[in-house]
Amino acid sequence: MIMRNFITSYFAIIVMIIFFQHHLVASLSPDKQKTALFHFKQSLNIITPIICLYSDSFSNEYYIPSHPKTMNWSMSSDYCIWQGVTCDHKTGDVIGLDLSCSGLEGAILPNSTLFQLSNLRFLNLSQNDFSLSNQFPQEFGFFAKGLTHLSLSSTWFSGRVPSGISHLYELVSLDLSDNYFVQLEDKVFRSLLQNLTQLRVLNLVGVNISSVLPMNLSSSLEVLNLGHTGLYGVPMMVLNLKMNRSNHYYIMLTSPLFYLWNTGLHGVFPKVKWGSSATLQHLSLFGIDFRNGGMPDSIGFRGQLHEFDSSESILLWFSCKNNALHGTIPQSFSQLVELTDLDFSSNNFSGVLNMSMFSRLESLEYLDLSHNHFLSVRSTGMIALPPKLTHLYLSSCNMKKFPHFSKDAEISLGYVDLSNNDIEGEIPDWIESVGWYLNNKLTGGLKQLPWNTIQYLDLQSNYLNGSLPDLICNSSSLEILNLSHNKLSGVLPSCGTQLTLLSVFDLRMNNIQGSLPSTLSNFRNLKSLNLHGNKLQGGFPSSFSEFDKLETLDLGSNQINDTFPQCLEALPNLQVLVPKSNKFYGTMNKTSEVEQPFPSLRIIDLSYNDFSGPLPVIYFRNFKAMMNGDVNKIKRSYMERQYYSDSTNLVIKGHEIQLNRILTVFTTIDLSKNNFEGKISEYTGNLLSLRFLNLSHNHLTGHIPPSIANLTVLESLDLSSNQLEGEIPLQLTGLYSLALLNLSYNKLRGHIPQGFQFNTFEIDSYVGNLGLCGKPLSKKCGHDNVTQEEDEEEDDDYFFGGFTWEAVVIGYVCGVVPAFIAGYLMLLARKPKWFAGIIARELGLKVRRMEIKWR
Repeated sequence: MIMRNFITSYFAIIVMIIFFQHHLVASLSPDKQKTALFHFKQSLNIITPIICLYSDSFSNEYYIPSHPKTMNWSMSSDYCIWQGVTCDHKTGDVIGLDLSCSGLEGAILPNSTLFQLSNLRFLNLSQNDFSLSNQFPQEFGFFAKGLTHLSLSSTWFSGRVPSGISHLYELVSLDLSDNYFVQLEDKVFRSLLQNLTQLRVLNLVGVNISSVLPMNLSSSLEVLNLGHTGLYGVPMMVLNLKMNRSNHYYIMLTSPLFYLWNTGLHGVFPKVKWGSSATLQHLSLFGIDFRNGGMPDSIGFRGQLHEFDSSESILLWFSCKNNALHGTIPQSFSQLVELTDLDFSSNNFSGVLNMSMFSRLESLEYLDLSHNHFLSVRSTGMIALPPKLTHLYLSSCNMKKFPHFSKDAEISLGYVDLSNNDIEGEIPDWIESVGWYLNNKLTGGLKQLPWNTIQYLDLQSNYLNGSLPDLICNSSSLEILNLSHNKLSGVLPSCGTQLTLLSVFDLRMNNIQGSLPSTLSNFRNLKSLNLHGNKLQGGFPSSFSEFDKLETLDLGSNQINDTFPQCLEALPNLQVLVPKSNKFYGTMNKTSEVEQPFPSLRIIDLSYNDFSGPLPVIYFRNFKAMMNGDVNKIKRSYMERQYYSDSTNLVIKGHEIQLNRILTVFTTIDLSKNNFEGKISEYTGNLLSLRFLNLSHNHLTGHIPPSIANLTVLESLDLSSNQLEGEIPLQLTGLYSLALLNLSYNKLRGHIPQGFQFNTFEIDSYVGNLGLCGKPLSKKCGHDNVTQEEDEEEDDDYFFGGFTWEAVVIGYVCGVVPAFIAGYLMLLARKPKWFAGIIARELGLKVRRMEIKWR
């Protein structure tokens, strides 16, 4: 009976599968295909405008605005001319559908008419939002058996990839990348790699695989991208793949940065054996094995790169950066004459490497040996660089001298980074590249530089002297100029309008004198102007109001003598304003001609000047960039641009700190060491994203506004050395992020609030306020039996520390019964209030003390 039921069920299932498959793959007439397309369009919404982010194999990113291709689809027109639709010109069948970055939004359900298009060969739905789908549609696994190209990248699907995907045997390319809520089970993953024998391109970046990398891969693969997938294990097979002679491989096995799991590819790097079958062209094995968001004991591959037989290798691109490889760099690489890109950066390579090793690589364009702190790079005699080399990175390679190149040599270098070495002497005259990064021990001046060709120049932290040459003004291609931390003197040049591309002008920590030239405003694309730590004098040019793109202005530690630069109020992008430690004076503005002054300002430091009068309430009321209550939900990034990061010096929690990189969520107001007077505005409580507030060493009066308790991310509050009075608002105990509190040397009085962070502050936070009392001060508050309460707290500690649970139960039983009797007698006497009040008051005091103690 059981067997008969089993056979019956089995045949029923077979019949259903045959019917289901026939139903799905049966070819529709052209008219019905048109209707299916139109119904698919109507099932989705169109949202515009959106921006689609794309990246190539080398992580170069670019943005493309969406184009709603289905917007003009109409049943009155020929569907074969609809945007994104490709038809077979003989049969009229729909064979291609490219709706990538079309602003589509909604759900693709199992009954979607999309799956009726059984003749599809190409399908691209990437960069749309199908997050309303309940799961990854299973129908993608078997709806078009002739499908050769399928791209579902960045479609916001979630759930498991259907196993049927591995049965689309005609697939040549499959892209499921950047779907971070999609799971690819181990069994399906292995089937993909083994069954799809036509597959040449497989991109699974960001898909949750979280399994061991299989040993057997399809021999047809040319591009395999497994970045950020959670793969782990020891990929000993990487350089032993069975490859066809015609195949070109690009393999990425990058770290699971999105999923910071306790897994990762790791292990000893395999010994390379490249023979006649090894036609590997692109190999990237970098940044592997980040565990739980921290750095592991060993980062990715360890061990050595061995010498290998390169006679028949045609490797074009190799990267092993960000691993723990050690030993010497194999000389075998000097024989790979087809190489275009070579990256050994951020490892533990050692030994002495002569630059002449790479002189025979005539195709080499990119070479990076940076951040190998045990490696010493040398150049003996005159060497010839590869003729096509454009990018050379030798940062932190223990170099002592510049490489020696012949003046007659054809040097095509575009970007050179020799930073963080011990190179001494003057800048060589063969420098003609557009980008140089040379913070070392260089001396001499700047006149010999080819200012007419330089695009990026970073000579920070050297011993350069002399003045800035007027030739700078003729540099029409200059974008970044960083000459900070040198010994430059003289005055700033007065340039015309030639420097149209300059975005960074950084001369901090030099000996520049004179005044700020008004012609600086000719640098209309300037985003960062940093002149901190010079000897500038004179007034503040009103022409600075023309810096429409300026984001950072740091004029700190100079001798500028003027009133507050009100001309900056209207700058729409200004985020950092630091005129600290100058000679600014006078009252700040009570009114403004601008409707919303300083709309983007997040950091303002006016400390160590001579400002007077009331605090600028007009600004506190309009600092819009400091009013975001959801600041902790914002993705953290840095104020930086290519080859440069904004930085500044600020006093943080009582210590002067140099911020080498400025977070875009960092907010601070420092008006200390001035002569401000009057009250602290209640509007301060609206600055919900403020992290540091310093109003110390002024002449402020009145009370501390309770509204400051609204600043839930505040980490430091310094109101010391003023004339504030009244009590410390109890609401401030709710500032759980507060790490530093300084209210010393004011006229505050009353009991110091207790609880939470306030229990961590020492006497220094309150000293100099004669009217304050209570912990942590030794002064008791009046005659409120504080001593008796403390004794009772000790009794409470003894009670809860010395009694066992059995004793508590006995006491509870013995106490409850008499309590009920007493209560009943009180009710009979109709005078319970006086007794109940005593009990409630005493019990309440005990409970409150215990709560505070247990916090």
